[in-house]
Amino acid sequence: MNKSDLITKIVNLNPRVYQKDASKIVNIFFNTISNAIVKNDRVELRGFGVFGSKERDARIARNPKNGSVVAVPAKKIPYFRMGKNMKDRLNK
Repeated sequence: MNKSDLITKIVNLNPRVYQKDASKIVNIFFNTISNAIVKNDRVELRGFGVFGSKERDARIARNPKNGSVVAVPAKKIPYFRMGKNMKDRLNK
């Protein structure tokens, strides 16, 4: 499911909500999560999961094409950890 499918599903399940309003709601939701992750905050949605960011240390790697050594700088990466209720629903 992509973002437009999610918006359509919200509109179909709630006939009083216009597509324009559902689009704003979904965009605000995703932007809020994204902004929190950028600020190194953790976003926890009970029963669904946790969004956050992790710091990866700088390292030395090899270019697989020619075998040369490449320095990879430290960086932050986003992560999602599934909640227990979501795991239980998924594995039924």
